[in-house]
Amino acid sequence: MPQNKFQRTFIIGCGCTAFIKPRGQRTTEDMGLEAGTKALLDAGITYDAVQTAFVGYCYGDSTSGQRALYGLGMTGIPITNVNNNCSTGSTALFHANNAVKSGLVECALALGFERMAAGSLGTNFPDRTPPTLLFNKRTIDLEKTLTSGTNFGPGAPRMFGNAGQEYMDKYGAEVKHLAMIAAKNHAHSVKNPYSQFRNGWTVEQVLQAPKITAQLTKFMCSPTSDGAACCIIASEDFVHAHGLENQAIEIVAQNLETDDPAAYDTDSAMEVAGYGMSKRCADKVFKEAGFSDGEGRGLVGVVELHDCFSANELITYPALGLCDLDEAHKMVERGDNTYGGKYVVNPSGGLEAKGHPLGATGLGMHFYITMQLRNLAGPMQAPGLFDIPDKRGKFGLVHNIGIGGAVVVSLLRRPEFYKTGGIDGPARLGYNHAHECRPVTLADVDKVKSKKSSKFVLQHAKL
Repeated sequence: MPQNKFQRTFIIGCGCTAFIKPRGQRTTEDMGLEAGTKALLDAGITYDAVQTAFVGYCYGDSTSGQRALYGLGMTGIPITNVNNNCSTGSTALFHANNAVKSGLVECALALGFERMAAGSLGTNFPDRTPPTLLFNKRTIDLEKTLTSGTNFGPGAPRMFGNAGQEYMDKYGAEVKHLAMIAAKNHAHSVKNPYSQFRNGWTVEQVLQAPKITAQLTKFMCSPTSDGAACCIIASEDFVHAHGLENQAIEIVAQNLETDDPAAYDTDSAMEVAGYGMSKRCADKVFKEAGFSDGEGRGLVGVVELHDCFSANELITYPALGLCDLDEAHKMVERGDNTYGGKYVVNPSGGLEAKGHPLGATGLGMHFYITMQLRNLAGPMQAPGLFDIPDKRGKFGLVHNIGIGGAVVVSLLRRPEFYKTGGIDGPARLGYNHAHECRPVTLADVDKVKSKKSSKFVLQHAKL
C-alpha cells in the first residue's frame, strides 16, 4: 500500500514495571497486568477501547499473552503472541502499529514481559538445534581473522565481543572505549528508579570487573532480568476524539528488518552481529520519514539503542548514521553520546544497567523515548529537545535488535497539533510515572478494566 494511504499513528499511553533480578518473585501475568494498567491509565481509556493486542515474550508457554491481558478484560479481541528473540517487544509494537496504520483498527495494544533464569542466555529446548547455531558457528569461524584470536565466553557476549574486536582492528578503537560506553550507561541509570542496577560504575570499575570475553567485562554486559512494559497505539482520529493532543507522540516511521546473506557470507563478525541489518533498517526508516540518504540524523536529540553489550552500542552508532563508520570511538571520546553532547544515548541506563527482560526491552525503550518527547523524564530528561524553530522539536530514535535475527527501528516525534497543559497521564496516575516507579493496586485495575472482565481471574492477581 502506498505510504500516503496509511493512517498516522501515535503512542497515546505507556507503562513499565521495575526491571529486577530474575529471582522468580513475580509472574509474567502480574507484571503484564501492572504495565498494562499503567499504560491504560496514562492514556485515559479502558481496555474496552483496545481492538487488538500483540504480546511479546521469549521464555513462556503458549497463550501467556492472553493470561496476562485477561486481568484487564475478556473482550474477545485478537491477541497474538510474539517471539523474535531480543527484539520481541518492538516486534509486538511493530505489528500493533501496523494494525492501526493500515486502518484495520483505531486502537491497538503492545505488551511485553519476561521471567528469566539467572545467568547467560540459554535454550529451553535442549533436544533440538537452536536457530542461532549457525550465527555462533560463523562468528567462531571468523575469530581467526581477528587480532584477539580464539575468543572465550558464552555465545552472545562472544559474538558481540568479536564484532567489537573487528571494529577495533579496523578503526583504532580500544577496550577503554567499551568501558567508557558502559560507565556512561551506568551513570545514566543512577537517575532511573526502574533500573536493575543503579551503582554508577566508573570506567576503572568497569575495566576491573571480571572478564566475560577477551573484550568484555561483566559490567559491559546486560544482565538477565524480569519485567514488563506496554504501549498503546492509536489513530489520529482516536487521539482527537479522546482529547489526547497533550500527550500523543507520533510514530513518524518504523521498520522491521531481518538478515541478508552478508550475515554469513562476508568475513565480518560485525555482520554476524547484525550491523548491516541495523543499518538497512535505519536507512529505510529515515527515508520513510522523508529524508534523503544519510540525512535527518541531525534532528535526532535522544536515542534508546540496543546495548546488550557495550560493543554493540559502539558499532550501532554508525549503523544508525549517528556518525561515520570510523568515528564511533571518537564520538565516545567527544561525549557526543551523553548529556551535553550531540545526542543523549540511553538516558535510561540502557540494557547494561537498566536490565534486559527480552520481551519487555523494546517496549521499555519506546516508553522512555515517549516520556522524553513529552518532556516528563525528570532527572533523565535530555536537554534541548524543543529548542529548535520547528515546534515539533527533535526526534527520538529507538533501536532494538535480536540475533537470529530481526531489528526494529522507530522514529518518534511530537505532532504539529501537540499542546501542553490539561489533564494528562501523570494526573490520571497521581504521579509522574516517567521517573517514579510505583506499584499498581486493584483499585487502579478497576479504573481501566473492561466491562467484560472476570472476577475469578482478578482474584488470582498479585500486585
